[in-house]
Amino acid sequence: MPEETQDIEVVETRSPAGTERFGRSLADRLRRGDCVALVGDLGAGKTALVRGIAAGLGLDDRHMVSSPTFVLCQEYPARVVVYHLDLYRMSDPGPELEDLGLDEMLQEGVVLVEWADRAMDHLPRPLWQVSIAITGPRRRRFQIRRLTHSAPPAEARKESP
Repeated sequence: MPEETQDIEVVETRSPAGTERFGRSLADRLRRGDCVALVGDLGAGKTALVRGIAAGLGLDDRHMVSSPTFVLCQEYPARVVVYHLDLYRMSDPGPELEDLGLDEMLQEGVVLVEWADRAMDHLPRPLWQVSIAITGPRRRRFQIRRLTHSAPPAEARKESP
């Protein structure tokens, strides 16, 4: 099915604290069942952004948030459960995401996925995509997009069984 991309906004931050503040504001848009794909180089600020999103969703202790590189998934208690996945070490993300229970996680809370570019075809739509660029020693640029499957053209719908 064709995919549609809607550019939402571009935000620049000047520090890790600014990245966390941006994460808290982004959390206001998220609801149970949302999946957020975080794409960026090592050290881009993915975990700092997750720390802010989790705080914005009601996590009391932001220090609980750490990169789940070796455990693959962290769960944080908040108003809406936050699942924090890291795909960096996954060799075959499709089956591994299924084994982790991605569908169940989406039913219960918000799923934040670091290194999501390794499994974009396996993540649900609609999907929030946050691409992070390092623009200076402490500066980051965040490009937020919404990815959805577009409806097939009317002719294709008529021809399908």
